[in-house]
Amino acid sequence: MDTSQSTPDKTRQFNAVFEVLKKNNNDKSRLIPILQEVQEVYRYLPPMVMSFIASSLGIPASRVYGVATFYSHFTLKPKGKHVIRVCDGTACHVKGSSEIATTLRAHLNLGPGENTTQDLLFTLETVSCLGACGLAPVMVVNDAVHGQISSAQACSIVDSLKKSEARHEA
Repeated sequence: MDTSQSTPDKTRQFNAVFEVLKKNNNDKSRLIPILQEVQEVYRYLPPMVMSFIASSLGIPASRVYGVATFYSHFTLKPKGKHVIRVCDGTACHVKGSSEIATTLRAHLNLGPGENTTQDLLFTLETVSCLGACGLAPVMVVNDAVHGQISSAQACSIVDSLKKSEARHEA
């Protein structure tokens, strides 16, 4: 968890885990829905939260970890508020998706091995296929599909999201 967050934020978020467990009647057979809801709060599954869930449900921590690492939906690393997926399947790759991903990495100031911005606002992922080959190259931001996109358009979309977030903070 980000240690720069204030203690009330940590308490509030940890209280959310209590609420998720309560909503699911502390039922160990509901482990996957519990992990899904908790991940919505944190945007990933922190180790201390997974241990707490295991303890609360009376199951081994290894089982919780096993489920969290088996399903690709779960992540053990923080993800940004906005997840950007750039397709690098054959059709998209031929039409320049690698350049788009490279440009976005630079635009988001992501260093080697990083895919999430320091402010946890954006996560950039390159995926094998988004199933929209006719729109190549394709980028999906959260649930919005952007087809036949250029590097400049991709950066413009990111900048619009940054401006929108800045307005919400003000």
